[in-house]
Amino acid sequence: MSDAVKVGLLGLGVVGGGVARTLRDKADTIARRVGQPVTLGGVLVRDPSRQRDVEGVQVTTDPAAVLDDPDVQIVVEMMGGEDPAHQYIRRAIENGKHVVTANKEVMAKHGPSIVAAAASKGLDVAYEASVGGGIPVIGPFKLDLLANDISRVTAIINGTTNYIITRMSTAGLDFGTALSEAQAAGYAEPDPRNDIEGIDAAYKLSILSTLAFHARVHPDQVYHEGITRLEPSDFRYAAELGYAIKLLAIGKLVDGGLEARVHPTMVPAGTMLASVDDVYNAVQVEGDLVGRILFYGRGAGAGPTASAVVADVIDLAQRIVGGEVRPTVAVYDESIRPRPMADVESRYYIRLVAADRPGVIARIASLFGERQISLSSVIQKEDVREVDGERIAEIVFTTHLARESAVQEALREIGELDVVERVGSLIRVED
Repeated sequence: MSDAVKVGLLGLGVVGGGVARTLRDKADTIARRVGQPVTLGGVLVRDPSRQRDVEGVQVTTDPAAVLDDPDVQIVVEMMGGEDPAHQYIRRAIENGKHVVTANKEVMAKHGPSIVAAAASKGLDVAYEASVGGGIPVIGPFKLDLLANDISRVTAIINGTTNYIITRMSTAGLDFGTALSEAQAAGYAEPDPRNDIEGIDAAYKLSILSTLAFHARVHPDQVYHEGITRLEPSDFRYAAELGYAIKLLAIGKLVDGGLEARVHPTMVPAGTMLASVDDVYNAVQVEGDLVGRILFYGRGAGAGPTASAVVADVIDLAQRIVGGEVRPTVAVYDESIRPRPMADVESRYYIRLVAADRPGVIARIASLFGERQISLSSVIQKEDVREVDGERIAEIVFTTHLARESAVQEALREIGELDVVERVGSLIRVED
């Protein structure tokens, strides 16, 4: 047996650099916990000319130097994106190496087949950091919660959008200003599309749903809707109605089918999820034995993510040294099928911008009634503006439980009314 467990690292960006520094700075602690040193071998980078804080470590642009090194026992993939990360993970497995990854896109799209390929060779794939950064979520689903029948997972799993929403709520900022602030603070990428359109959260919900419900859930089966249409007035109305707005990722079993959806949601003020602010994440799980539990913490950043990645490395290294690597064997319930978003039933908040004339609310309400949508409240403030001689006002409707397809059909017809300037927001309400 080698005197050290050798780790190969793919990617040395902000988070990859955090992993490298943690392995170096905590080398003595890690060695004590593993029983042998854990050393960093080759590190794959795109640009070898950049100055990096990895003195004494081989930095290379050749994937083979890491993936084909017979001494490397664990490959840590920190590149992000689907390709070439996916191919490199497969190649590492083919070469008999365990894999640790924080890559939510790869694990969402290819996780079950990657895990199966590794298990067939007696290898394991660890991906705790792919959801929730340093929050321990994947491990509990794979072990601690296995005795439970999980009925629902409700999560705030994108720190960028949660920060933007928090600033819109607390400071009254519009979306563009809050996004710019998030970018200046380093919480949002220069191209924030994956975050603000709900794509990142959909990847993570795909992973969580696959684990929680033991079903194959591809991100294409997860409905996602972003936060770009939210306006400051939505947060004021939400507060008046007793709610907070969050971008929720919701997975739940309904009549034997699985709803998997990401969208802005109103949650009752004072609840645990309503109080999750700024860049923090939370995953709420409901099981038949444990009841409702909440995992909470920082969901991103070099420190929290490195914590999860290095923990996975230590766990694998301990098992390698002990000669007891136990590959994950996943069993899926093929009877669980995704439910179309059109079949979802929810309560709704709908904000319209319409003419301030007698009979307008009645015309709109009649179209809701034709679709069997029962209204629970109507709000029209005295604040109006004048456009081309027409008085324009915001009208807010909330509904009782209604079917998504019916609400969307009603809104299409309402949007065509000559008295409606535009449909401002549709936000689902979860009590």
